[in-house]
Amino acid sequence: MRLTGSGVRCVRGGREVFSGLYFEAASGEALAITGPNGAGKTSLLRLIGGLLTIAGGSISLEGGESELTLPEQIHYLGHRDAIKPALSVSENLWFWRDFLGGEAFDPAEILVVVGLDHAAGLPAAFLSAGQRRRLSIARLLAVRRPVWLLDEPTNALDAAGQTLFAKLMGEHLLRGGLIIAATHTPLGITARELRIGGAS
Repeated sequence: MRLTGSGVRCVRGGREVFSGLYFEAASGEALAITGPNGAGKTSLLRLIGGLLTIAGGSISLEGGESELTLPEQIHYLGHRDAIKPALSVSENLWFWRDFLGGEAFDPAEILVVVGLDHAAGLPAAFLSAGQRRRLSIARLLAVRRPVWLLDEPTNALDAAGQTLFAKLMGEHLLRGGLIIAATHTPLGITARELRIGGAS
């Protein structure tokens, strides 16, 4: 499996964010997108995930599921946690598992993996910032998808949380998945770097 961007151009609000961008990541590889604020790191992830319209060039996935679109084979973890505060921790995970479809796993077991089993019945509104991030990470495990797009994934995680997430990312890569992450900090795994220039 190989995810490739060729001559990618991004325009937002009538302003060109970047153009002529090339990148590549294959199964078992991680690509860290770095650069100053405003350079387009998040925009690139959103282009890959189909959340923004590409203004030029192309993005393609070779070797994935031929009957699925690229966005259907992607998990996108934004820098904001996609959590419904009124639902319990467990209900949030059940919602995402049912919404995303595909090969699913037991949410109760996943909460054990991310260290939130003790809070399964607690409304998500009562979680700390680090616990909310762990719940967002649990969504990556609830339904298996080969491509993980991660936007500042270690935000709000303490040292133990960062170690846990590095382990989960490593396991995803060992299963043949690939990761593209926009980050200002080290991911804790081996990753090639793609630096995007731009205004700070």
